[in-house]
Amino acid sequence: MDFNEHTATKAVQDSFAGTHDPRLRELLSMLTRHLHDFVREARPSVQEWEQAIGFLTAVGKTCTDTRQEFVLLSDVLGVSMLVETLNEKEGGTESTVLGPFHVVESPPRALGDSIDLVGEGQPCLVTGRVLTPAGTPIADAEVDVWQCNEHGFYDVQQPGIQPAGNGRGLFLTDAEGRFAFRTVTPSHYPIPSDGPVGRLLEATGRHPYRPAHIHFIVGADGFIPLTTHIFVAGSPYLDSDAVFAVKQSLIVDFPESDDAETAARYGVSAPFRHAEFDLTLADATG
Repeated sequence: MDFNEHTATKAVQDSFAGTHDPRLRELLSMLTRHLHDFVREARPSVQEWEQAIGFLTAVGKTCTDTRQEFVLLSDVLGVSMLVETLNEKEGGTESTVLGPFHVVESPPRALGDSIDLVGEGQPCLVTGRVLTPAGTPIADAEVDVWQCNEHGFYDVQQPGIQPAGNGRGLFLTDAEGRFAFRTVTPSHYPIPSDGPVGRLLEATGRHPYRPAHIHFIVGADGFIPLTTHIFVAGSPYLDSDAVFAVKQSLIVDFPESDDAETAARYGVSAPFRHAEFDLTLADATG
């Protein structure tokens, strides 16, 4: 049978018949159907298709050990958040995207330690608990955090300027499920826009900015791992996040505090910002 507009999709789908993994076979067949439908509808010229291949090639070449341009592309197209949304489990804190900067391991730190290794900007204290859906504290939960500095840059973006591990920490909750760390209030910032994803945003008239936030990955035995952010209330771009990740339940106040007792307990200088919130893990058996 000749390969033509009408036979193409079935011919490619039939070629996957020998795929041993049934889920892989299903995904490839579905991808083929949707991709072929797109091509038939859009009818790209050969030149346009070559440009599309060139764009994806440039995305791949931009990826390094400290930069993930394909994650960035998935983010700005809303695919990352859609996948998160479809996989979200009831009973836990809402999830958001991983983002392109979780590319190095966070250094283990003791509760109350500072993840700010530079010492610039107004001090900030972050405290909270990790809980079950019933509100029971989870002891020894792993809380992995990372954030940009007060100027909007992650450590991996500024080697030689920021110390490695700045803005990152891996904590274990105490017997009451509590976590605490010192830092600086993060800034809103542009996602990397000097590569192909940035050129895509420019071509479509979109800005590259994200509102200020702190990333979290939280896990504990018997619970579904949580990947999320907390967003700084009042930050610019809460209504137009370049990666579509803002959820109202994740917007947290960072009020200024002069509380001397809290300052002394955690070793911060008053006045300081203090964000306090709980993170709930969905039960893996629920």
